[in-house]
Amino acid sequence: MPTTRPLSRFAATLAGAALLTSALTAQARELSVSTVLSDAFPWGQAAQKWAELVEERSDGELTLRVYPNAQLVSGDQTQEFSAMRSGLIDLAVGSTINWSPQVPALNLFSLPFLLPDEEAVDAVTGGEAGEMIFSAIEEKGVIPLAWGENGFRQLSNSSGAIDEPADLEGLKIRVVGSPLFQDTFTALGANPTQMSWADAKPALTTGAVDGQENPLSVFDVARIDQVGQTHLTLWNYMNDPLVFAANRQVWGSLSESQREMLRETAVEAGAWEIAMTREEEAARLEAIRERGVNVTELSEAQHQAFVEATESVHDKWLPRIGEEIVEAARRDIDAPE
Repeated sequence: MPTTRPLSRFAATLAGAALLTSALTAQARELSVSTVLSDAFPWGQAAQKWAELVEERSDGELTLRVYPNAQLVSGDQTQEFSAMRSGLIDLAVGSTINWSPQVPALNLFSLPFLLPDEEAVDAVTGGEAGEMIFSAIEEKGVIPLAWGENGFRQLSNSSGAIDEPADLEGLKIRVVGSPLFQDTFTALGANPTQMSWADAKPALTTGAVDGQENPLSVFDVARIDQVGQTHLTLWNYMNDPLVFAANRQVWGSLSESQREMLRETAVEAGAWEIAMTREEEAARLEAIRERGVNVTELSEAQHQAFVEATESVHDKWLPRIGEEIVEAARRDIDAPE
């Protein structure tokens, strides 16, 4: 019949187009991952581990490209959450501190001396409070997937040993962009100075600030002892969990199997990074001591003096964080194992 050949050609054209569409769909989709630190630090290694696990298990459908050093927000780490919410960032391994201006519930982890040890951190992130915090993040337009850890933050300075609140009187301490940190160090008599991490080391080098607070991993890898920070106080005054998360629209555009794989790999990368961070802590501290840093460890009475000096911070911030979340965290910490 005269229509047989044209129909066959048309069918062949359709089939070819379908194959081309299928081939394009099968190509890897690249998602950006923001992180504040490079893979020289456990934080950056967490993001890199996530990317590696996705590459292994996605069958070529997804690839993650890590952008360290807050590149996607021009070095301003406090803008990372807003950038992810608006779609400028697809995924992130972010700090609860840096995201706290947009998600007030995250200030829970920055309440001074709320979390006494790693067991308490795990109880909160894995308990009722952790679920409430993930819900708060999701309400802001970002999908939380898993926890990581930046660790307990310790205090260093260039002036002398600090073992009581009076030792902080008048010291200029670099803090991150969270009002809670301003309030904490003001309560201790210090002069808190807010600046990004990119600006912190130069400020320490010139003496524009006297001290800073960060996990041991940051102090060690960044060699903060080389910029005059020769005194380190171990006071575990707060912990900085990390959160693996995704932009809501990006998450919604993925297939169910892709979402499941992305969540599973985030959980695995987070657990890997938490274990690594904790296992390396003792060796890092020993290396810091060997470089001549004077390390001060607080007695129970000395620790309690800092707790009492910062009680006003709890009173001010409890309603901002949410009394229900704080009470849930306390129940999680006190719950029998």
